[in-house]
Amino acid sequence: MAQANNSIHNCSSIDDFRNQVYSTTYSIITVFGLVGNGFALYVLIRTYRQSSAFHVYMLNLAISDLLCVSTLPLRVLYYVKKGQWDLGDFLCRISSYTFYVNLYCSIFFMMAMSFTRFLAIVFPVQNLSMATERRARAVSAFIWVFICASSSPFLLYGQHKDMNTQKMKCFEPPEEVGRVHKLVMLNYISLVVGFGLPFLVILVCYAGIVRVLLRNTNGLNKQRNTRKRAIRMIIVVMLAFLISFMPYHVQRTMHLHFKQHQGASCEDINYMQKSVVVTLCLAAANSCFDPMLYFFSGENFRSRLSTFRKTSVSIENAQCSSRPRRLRLSIQEQEEHELQNCCP
Repeated sequence: MAQANNSIHNCSSIDDFRNQVYSTTYSIITVFGLVGNGFALYVLIRTYRQSSAFHVYMLNLAISDLLCVSTLPLRVLYYVKKGQWDLGDFLCRISSYTFYVNLYCSIFFMMAMSFTRFLAIVFPVQNLSMATERRARAVSAFIWVFICASSSPFLLYGQHKDMNTQKMKCFEPPEEVGRVHKLVMLNYISLVVGFGLPFLVILVCYAGIVRVLLRNTNGLNKQRNTRKRAIRMIIVVMLAFLISFMPYHVQRTMHLHFKQHQGASCEDINYMQKSVVVTLCLAAANSCFDPMLYFFSGENFRSRLSTFRKTSVSIENAQCSSRPRRLRLSIQEQEEHELQNCCP
């Protein structure tokens, strides 16, 4: 391991590449994530009377994304300062922790939404009693508790001082052999429980959905709309997994094993470090995929948006119609006041 560390320090640094890519990408994700998820959350809350199990999962997913993107500016600041952390150990731990909580909450809420859609299409009768709003709230609470508790080991890794540059570091993988071994074990647990099992459940659900859709190609307009929503959901969720989640988990596993490998060339080290940067940015970008999930496959989300828009327009029209009346009253009051002054 010492050989590996020495070879890393003797190789050319990718710090400029890393700082530029991270600061730029995280800034873009912050803007799009805050706008997209913030607007979606606002619409979902304002139309909560139309609530359903799917609506509950979308609401929790939006909250999870907003918690994550709210900490990304801290990462942007860190990389703008060329890898110098000045915000203290607590914020370092919280920033790392919220990133992984969002990552796995997104996966689990996508699994719950996929299973809900599976029940609605494959078992429509049982869906009426199983996919209730009350059960969705209970499932959401379990997901939050489970993910927050299982991600707690990430709170163990805070800021540390780099003895070579004398900078205070955060978000950097440890170099000590014992800590790397712990991360490898933690990685395998999160790989199986946090990624593998949910992805397997989603694939089984989508296989069942596709089978039913292919069998019932002709149907009523309502069934065709349900089919369109299901197809959109399959596309968006699979894109999120194939672009954000899968590359990150595969590369993270390879990188942790690579750190235990001795005698690697500088070319391999730089390639592995750059792949960490790219896949971590892709994983963080899952917060931008979720608004697409709400809009294109969310249960009646576009109708909710239309209802919200009509409500806003009606309120605005009501306010506008009351302005001339208020204006007439103010003019009348002014004239009466002038008459009183003229004729005491």
